[in-house]
Amino acid sequence: MQTQKVTDHIVQWLKDYAVKSKVNGYVIGVSGGVDSGVVSTLAAMTGLKTLLIEMPIRQKPDQIDRAWEHMNDLKSRFPNVEAMSVNLTPAFEELYKTFDVKDDLYPNEKLAFANTRSRLRMLTLYYYGQLNGLLVCGTGNKVEDFGIGFYTKYGDGGVDVSPIADLYKTEVYTLARSLNLVKNIQEAIPTDGLWDAERTDEQQIGATYPELEKIQKEYGTKTADDYEGRDKEVFLIFDRMHKAAQHKINPIPVCDIPEEWRND
Repeated sequence: MQTQKVTDHIVQWLKDYAVKSKVNGYVIGVSGGVDSGVVSTLAAMTGLKTLLIEMPIRQKPDQIDRAWEHMNDLKSRFPNVEAMSVNLTPAFEELYKTFDVKDDLYPNEKLAFANTRSRLRMLTLYYYGQLNGLLVCGTGNKVEDFGIGFYTKYGDGGVDVSPIADLYKTEVYTLARSLNLVKNIQEAIPTDGLWDAERTDEQQIGATYPELEKIQKEYGTKTADDYEGRDKEVFLIFDRMHKAAQHKINPIPVCDIPEEWRND
């Protein structure tokens, strides 16, 4: 990948979009992962105001430390970068009480509350974005956003712009190295940070990003019968998740009303 050209292109795209939208810059949720690390760096490189927010919800200390190591690094390199922490754990606990959640959760309840964490963060980003005249900058990559739909609808999927949504995860890691992100971000194991017990993306999905990327690049031109062994296993995982995620990937369906019905 021609990293410098890709970097320059995304930075200019972000800058042009902000200027066209007449906003001051971007707000980004920083998780301690490589995607938010790359996106926040690219936003900082625009020279526009870049607000980084770390939003812990029952978060693991290593994730918090990694996020702050990255944010402090960007602050030292870019004068247009500001960083803050908003502890959302109290708000999350209040929702637990309000919804009368029992300790012994069913699987659907567990997933619903995992997604609630992401939606609380989206709400927070839009609040501070509106206060500061900033757009919410998404951090989803191509596999997550358009492959298997591995994100929360109206959570981390609720954004104004998606600068790396056309990049595969392996390409995001390549950019992280070329942008000289702190080592802990470059080497971070992908996780969505939505569960009390640590769950990596690979554990949740059942496949690695390189495996998924191989299938996504061939998807639509090959079927399960074209694969065998591990490749076939990953194809079936990708195919199942891709089909289940169409309500995320496609625009919201609108019920069209025949024009002739509008007249009495």
